[in-house]
Amino acid sequence: MVEKYIKENANDVVHHLEYNAERVHLIIPEYGRHLQKLIDQATLIEDKEERNKAAKYIIQVMGSLNPHLRDVPDFQHKLWDQIFIMSDFKLEVDSPYPIPTKDVIHLKPERLAYPQKNPKYRFYGNNIKYMIDVANSWEDGEMKNALVKVIANHMKKSYLSWNKDTVTDTVIFEHLYELSDGKLNLLQSTEELLNTNDLMRTNKKISNKNMPPQNAKIKSNKTGKKPFQKNNNNNNPK
Repeated sequence: MVEKYIKENANDVVHHLEYNAERVHLIIPEYGRHLQKLIDQATLIEDKEERNKAAKYIIQVMGSLNPHLRDVPDFQHKLWDQIFIMSDFKLEVDSPYPIPTKDVIHLKPERLAYPQKNPKYRFYGNNIKYMIDVANSWEDGEMKNALVKVIANHMKKSYLSWNKDTVTDTVIFEHLYELSDGKLNLLQSTEELLNTNDLMRTNKKISNKNMPPQNAKIKSNKTGKKPFQKNNNNNNPK
C-alpha cells in the first residue's frame, strides 16, 4: 500500500539548503564542486591502494572534462599537478610525475626589468635608435649608405605622423646626427629624402586601411532604366 504523502515543513527544507556563500572556497572553480568533493573524499581514504585507485579515477574524469587539452604536451602532468593543488597538497598518492609543493606553486616570479628609456624625440620611437646603433656598427660602404637613407626616410615619416606640418630634410638630418652621436652626418650631403606629400599619402593609407567605407555607392540598374518613384501627391487634379 502506497503511503500517503505527508507535506513537509517549509522551515525544515530551508534549513537543509546550501548556499555558495557558506560553502568551502573552490581552489580551481573550472572543475566544479562535485570533483572537489571527490578529491576531498579520496584524501580521507586510509588504504593507500584505494587512494591510488581513486586518484587515477579522478584523473580520468578531469581529462574527460577537458577533451581539447588531450593534444597539449604534458597534459597528464598538468592534471596530476592540479589534483594535488585542489587537495591543498594533502593527497598522498603515487604520482608518475614529481609532486609539486606549496612553496613552488605560490612562489612569486622575479620582477621584470622593463626598459625605462625617455628619449628626447619620442615620436621616432626606440626602434629608430636601435636601427641607428646597427648602422653605426657597420663599415662604410653602399650597404651602410642605403640603410642610413632608409632610416632618414622612416624618421621623416614618423615626424609627419606626429606633426602634420611639413618638415625639411635638414631638420631630419640634424636629428639623425644627434641621435647617432655625430657618427651619421648627412648635413653636408646632397641626399634628398622622399617627398612630404608622398609620405603623408602613405600614412593616410595605413591609418585608413582597416576603416570600413563610410558611404556605400548605390548600385546602378543593369537595364539602364530610371528607377520607379512613387508619387505621393494626394492633391486631386482639378
